[in-house]
Formats: sequence, structure tokens, C-alpha cells
Amino acid sequence: MGKTIIVSNRLPISLDYKDGKPDFKTSAGGLATGLGSIFEDANNIWIGWPGNYVEDPEQRAEIFLELHEHKMAPVFLTQEDIEDFYEGFSNETLWPAFHYFTQYIAYERRFWEAYVRVNEKFCEAILKKADPDDTIWVHDYQLLLLPKMLRDKLPNATIAFFQHIPFPSYEIIRMLPWRQPLLEGMCGADLVGFHTYDDMRHFLSSVGRILGLSNESGYIQAENRLINVDAFPMGIDYAKYSETADSETTSKVVQKFKKQLGDQRLLLSIDRLDYSKGIPQRLKAFDELFKLYPEYKEKVSLIMVVVPSRDTVKEYRELKEEIDTLVGRINSTYSTLNWVPVHYFYRAFPFEELSAFYKMSNIGLVTPLRDGMNLVCKEFVASKTDQQGVLILSEMAGASKELKDAILVNPNNMDKVTEALHLALNMSEEEQRTRLVSMQETIKRYDIHQWVKVFMDRLKIVKEKQAEFQSKDMDEETVLELTRYFKSSKSRILFLDYDGTLVGFKNKPQDAYPDSELKDLVEKLTKKAQVVIISGRDKETLGKWFEGLDVDMIAEHGVWVKNRNTEAEWDVFSDVDNSWKDDIRHVMDYYVQRTPGAFIEEKHHSLVWHYRKVESGLGDLRMRELFSHLKYMASGHNLQVLEGNMVLEIKRPDINKGRAALAFMKDKEYDFILAIGDDWTDEDTFKAMPKNAYTIRVGYNYTKANYNIKSSSQVRDLLKRLL
Repeated sequence: MGKTIIVSNRLPISLDYKDGKPDFKTSAGGLATGLGSIFEDANNIWIGWPGNYVEDPEQRAEIFLELHEHKMAPVFLTQEDIEDFYEGFSNETLWPAFHYFTQYIAYERRFWEAYVRVNEKFCEAILKKADPDDTIWVHDYQLLLLPKMLRDKLPNATIAFFQHIPFPSYEIIRMLPWRQPLLEGMCGADLVGFHTYDDMRHFLSSVGRILGLSNESGYIQAENRLINVDAFPMGIDYAKYSETADSETTSKVVQKFKKQLGDQRLLLSIDRLDYSKGIPQRLKAFDELFKLYPEYKEKVSLIMVVVPSRDTVKEYRELKEEIDTLVGRINSTYSTLNWVPVHYFYRAFPFEELSAFYKMSNIGLVTPLRDGMNLVCKEFVASKTDQQGVLILSEMAGASKELKDAILVNPNNMDKVTEALHLALNMSEEEQRTRLVSMQETIKRYDIHQWVKVFMDRLKIVKEKQAEFQSKDMDEETVLELTRYFKSSKSRILFLDYDGTLVGFKNKPQDAYPDSELKDLVEKLTKKAQVVIISGRDKETLGKWFEGLDVDMIAEHGVWVKNRNTEAEWDVFSDVDNSWKDDIRHVMDYYVQRTPGAFIEEKHHSLVWHYRKVESGLGDLRMRELFSHLKYMASGHNLQVLEGNMVLEIKRPDINKGRAALAFMKDKEYDFILAIGDDWTDEDTFKAMPKNAYTIRVGYNYTKANYNIKSSSQVRDLLKRLL
């Protein structure tokens, strides 16, 4: 069994220098804690940037050897890389876009070029360590291109990707000039994970609209494999926080802080300096509390911890100035000799002191404007071992999907945040306990270790599912076997579907006519085998397109047949009643009127609703509505609803390609049979074929066919091999 390679922008350590020697401190972050159990096992390693600019080759060598002892491998970045890749594209382009702050997005070509360059550096570093059977788990928005880069070099590798920040809606992602390569990069993974279902939904929508890849039940159907997309809400190390909260060290810190603060009801706010955190809005809501409820003066204080971050950047510098101003104004307005409303700390704190803040605070105030998960709220809840305290949580944080017993607020509605503060300050101890116990059970069950286990288990399932398809893949060995069998046989028949099999799909069905290459190919095949074009197309179109060629034809899924050896133009194979059409056409037309780009195609014995030209999300929605509506009506008319490639077709169930194909083989013996199709209507053909037939489905869907093939162009390549 191969090793696991964890890849993130930063290694789970911070690099410093002591007496001229590299000094490493282990990160206390949630990701480092959760993944520690993985990368410490066997030969597993963690690859990433050590966090500092290191130019000297000797120092780099020293760091490399030191990290190797800790099962880590560094990716060294230049000063330019750090400025343009990390500070630039990652944090001035992707960060604001993914957090919906479009006014801050930087559209700089050099940032993008640096982003590509650094992702390539990471790819090179991984390739030096990776073996074919390894699992590579890539993390976060700094490395969106990396999964595809790895896939191109290691096509059979197991690659996973997890996004720790939000993924924006299609309306935001389409603003980025580099939207396509970014999405393609992520689709290099076998499993793509997000914190919430909303993020997953946005990603699938963007992939469908921008890359044109369809999905079903969280599986994207890429060219030659399935990609699973799912939500994996990240947890914390619950035991670590609850045990630390009850430790003797934390108790001493709590006593020291309480002595300094006096008898106060304490609100706690902990954030990194960032415009996505909603810190000014939070301060304004706190200010409003004293205006509406002056009785809280000298009784309630806010402990506000803001961890420094990028304060040399203009937007962050202005944000800090705004926070400083608001804190100063609140404190100057309400402070007394014995009381300060806001205790403001612009610095990081050791873990034990943060634990003390969690333990001693009455209210956790976590109100980001937009956040991926936000683990502060979970850490606050886990630290409340006495089950006393209230969590006020933003609806915009991923954690709000799990922590339903918090007081949930819209952080943009400051009046509601102020109301929530008043409610929290007056909540009974019994209700506090009820809410906290419920949230603690959730956090305890879905902790960081469970998150890692669930993700890795899912990755295993995805690979098993892919293996099912790969076992049916038309590899070179199978193609050689098929061509040898074809050339050694005497009596051959080929059943070839048309749309999606011999030709690709077009926005207008009439534009998918056979080109000269296809006509030439079919003509040559007829010299070596009986060729049956089997299609859902109407007989007039099919007859016109293949006029003059020595082929048999089956039109409208088996209603009409044309035998090249008979004088009759077309014979009705299944004579059916069409009296149902008016009722069904009326319903279909209603959906056409509601769906710009949709249209109805009428055939002799079926009706087809096309939605290829409809806006991606709307088309899928309307198709599902119409499908349900038609299924209900179909039962009363003894009809069948078939879902094809961007079409819905309704017809009688006794009309199908399989019955018509069997009729062509009746009373004849063939020693080579080949059937190729691309959608559910062709499954009837596959089921009707004898066991010795070669049956091939175009695309990677579940099928009764023996094999899958990638595309219509590969179908043509296969048929050329038979000549």
C-alpha cells in the first residue's frame, strides 16, 4: 500500500532562526492536529512552504534535512513568489472573490503568472516524492491548479482536494478571467471536498456552466473518470479543548484575568484581521447595546482579540484604523474609572490563554460576514465544560449549518445582533445548558479525527467506483482483440447509434449532419460488414443523410426500418396509436414557454423536448419538473419517458432499438456483432445483444454494455481500425 502525501501552502510548522540555526515550532492549528495522525504514520509526508524566504543554498539544505527528520519536505519560494503568488493572486484575487468582496479583487496578469509558476513548483516537489500507488491530498485555495498538474503527470494517481474557504456562486466565479483553468485544476482530483453543501452546489453549478461537465448525485462525469464532490464539515480536536479548559494551568490564568477584570459579564471576540470577519459591524452592535440598554454599563465588557494579518496592505491597514477608531470611541464614551467596555488586544495569544478566554467568557460573539467553517465557535463551545455560556453565530459561517442551537444572526443586520446580545445576557442557565449540551454532542461526534476518517473513507469509495468503469474501458489491448476478431470473422454486423456516437452534439439538431469523413468511413465499413444506423432521428432526416450508402437504418428508436435489400423505402416496424400526442404536446409547450432556448421536436411516434440551448441550471431544473410531470401522465397513456443527452423523449414502451435490432438478426447467424451507443435509449440495444457481442457505451455512465469509450471521435478511431 502506498503512502499519503499531504500538500498545503504552509507546512504545519513555523520557521525561525535561533543563533543562526533554523528553529521550528509546531503549529497548533486544527488542520495540523487532524492530519497529524495521517502524516506521522508509515512513510507519509507533508509537503509545503516552510513560511520564510530562504535564499542561501546551505541554509536550504540544512532546512531540508531537518524537515526530513520530521517527515516533511519544503517547497522554497522566492521573494517574488511570496509577493505575487501568496500576497498577490491568492490573497488579493481569490480571497476577496471567494468571500464575495468583489470590490477588492485584483485582476493582475503577473499575479496569475506567479500563481501558475508556484503551483508548478509544488507539482515538481511532489513528483520527486510520489509513487504510482500513493494518495495525494491537496489543501486550499492557494493550490487550485495543482490537482490537474498532478493528474497530467500521474494519470492513475489517487488525488484529493479540500477547500477550506467558501466557494462562491457562479455569478462571482465567472468574473475571474482565469475561471476555466482554476476549475479544470480542481477537477484533476478524484474527490473535491468543501465545508458546506452550499459551497459544493456552487462548485457543481460553475463546473456545469463553465466547463460543460454534467453531474448527478455529486458525481461529475469527466472525459474518462468520475469525480466526486461532497461536503465534509471540518471539526476540532474536542478533547484537547475540553481538557485544556479544565486544566490547572487554565484555571490559574482564568483567576488572574478575572482579578484584573472584576465582576463583569464577558463577551468574547477572536478573529484574524480581515474584512470578511465583520469586526467593525460587531463593534457597532456592541455600541448600540449600551444606547438601547444603558443598564449594562459597568456590567458588561467585550474582550476583543484581533490577530495581526497583512496590515501593510491598504484594505487591511484601513480596516485596522477603523477598528482602532471604533474601540477608541466606545471606550471614550462609556469608560469609567473602574470599568472599560472594550478590552482590545491586537496580537496573538498562547493556547492556554485563549483557553482561559473561552472558559471565562459568558458569550461567544462570532459574526463573520462570510466564512468557510470558522472553528472559533466550536472551540468556544468545547471549552464550556460547565455548560454555561451562549454562542452568537453568524448565518454566513459554515459552522451555522451544524450549530443550530446557537443564536443565529445575519451579521449585516446590526439591530438583530444587538437583540441577540440582549437575549444572550438574559438567557436562563437551564436554556444555556440545553443549548450547549446539544452543540457539544455534535462537535464531539464530528471532531477533526472523524472529519479525516470520513474524507479518506469517501476517497476510497470514489476510487472503487472509478475502478468499476476502468474495468470496462476500451484500452489498447481490448481494441486489438476486437479488431483481430473482426478480421478473422466471416459474417459481421455493426449497430451504430448516430447522435453522440458517430457525431458530437450540436445546439441545433439539424446541424449534426454527417461530414464527408463519416460518410467515407461508413461506405468503407459496408464493404466489410452489414452496417445498421440505429437512431432516434426521424426517417426523413436519416434517409436523406445516408442516401446512396449501402446501409440498413432504424429510425425513431425502432418505429421505422429500412432494409437495403428490399425495394420498400421504409417499413413500419411498430404500428402504434398517436392519439396521446395532443395532451403531451400541450404540457411540453407549457415548459417551452417557461424556458427560453427549449423547443419541441415531433417525430412520427414520439415527442422530444430539447434543452441544450437553455441556461445550464435552469435547463436541469425544468427538465426535472417536466420529467416528473410526464412520468405521471405516461402511466395513464402507457407511455415511456426517456432521458437522453439534453433531451427528454416520450414514446410507447414497446418501441425500442433493441426489438428492431433483434429483427435484423432474426434467422441469421453472425460471428461478429458490435453495438455502440451513448444514452439510455441504447441500453435496450445492449440488453438485446447475444453474449458474444461487443457492446460499447460512449461516455462514462452506468451501462449494460461490456465497455465504455471516451467520445464520438474515439468511436471513429475504433471503426477506422476495422478497415
